[in-house]
Amino acid sequence: SNQLTAGVEYLYDEVVDSIPQYNYEIDQQSKNFGAFLQSDWRINKDFTLLTGVRADKHNFLDNVILSPRASLLYKLKDYTQFRATWGTGFRAPQAFDSDLHIAFAGGGVSRISLDPDLEAERSNSFSGSINFDKPTEQYIFGLTLEGFYTQLKEAFYLHPMGADDRGELFEKRNGPTAVVKGLTLEARANYNRMAQIEAGFTLQSSKYNEAITHFDELPEGKREFMRSPNQYGYAVFTFTPNERFSASLSSIYTGKMTLAKFSPNEDWAPNAYKESSSFGELNLKLGYTMPVERVSSAVEIFGGIKNITNYFQSDSDNYKNRDSDYMYGPAQPRTIYVGIRLKSI
Repeated sequence: SNQLTAGVEYLYDEVVDSIPQYNYEIDQQSKNFGAFLQSDWRINKDFTLLTGVRADKHNFLDNVILSPRASLLYKLKDYTQFRATWGTGFRAPQAFDSDLHIAFAGGGVSRISLDPDLEAERSNSFSGSINFDKPTEQYIFGLTLEGFYTQLKEAFYLHPMGADDRGELFEKRNGPTAVVKGLTLEARANYNRMAQIEAGFTLQSSKYNEAITHFDELPEGKREFMRSPNQYGYAVFTFTPNERFSASLSSIYTGKMTLAKFSPNEDWAPNAYKESSSFGELNLKLGYTMPVERVSSAVEIFGGIKNITNYFQSDSDNYKNRDSDYMYGPAQPRTIYVGIRLKSI
């Protein structure tokens, strides 16, 4: 059997952001028309081949960009699957939401402009995975091992252009080829639909082929992506002894990462590269559901604690000329929350 899917898409995006006091302004209209065709071919009971292609015409690009993809799935008996995938993609040379996350450092704002010769960033991705799930009458357990490799050509980066009395200046440029690759292992188990545990861990490398400069006074630069850890993982334990009570305990681990730190006063503390410490985040959530049969609904009362250990980076800036972009770690301090939810049953 073969299932064919086709479609079209039109995206219009208008970005207007202005801070006259800092001589900062973005006024951009982007338009993208896309069309795609996909074939999902079940060759036999063991093999499935998924192929497709998407064509995009962006108003910031002269030519149509074709993005093909293909994925082959092989099922070994009833419990094991092997998958190999290849695909391509692109990002147009435009201002994105991330460009509007303006960082304050040294009492001024970081302003980003686009290189007049900025070209589209292109990606070429490969991945392969082995998936195993073994069910029985009372429990199910499984493992997934996946490797991934993505090559980025004309990768975007921010090149330092010095500073003026309003703050740091950067220009978005096409950089050297970059490679993101890694290996992920995930495990999961469920006992009698009452207790479930999931966990995963990733080893990853994200580097440019050549060093990228982030500070004018440090021309040697870094090959590593900023704010990208080489190790990270998660674990979730869920307990639902009956239909009314539920509890979950979750944890997120983030390994060390390299960050660019702008100094408020280069005379006594120059701009520098910093390495964060590894950290973990622990969260707890409890819930209790009370059915309201007259209206075929239920009321759930829930609450929990986020970041139980109250971890926060120990070297954050805390003065008026701080670098607001020098942040890592959990998004929230220790937070206690409660809530109520009405849902249908």
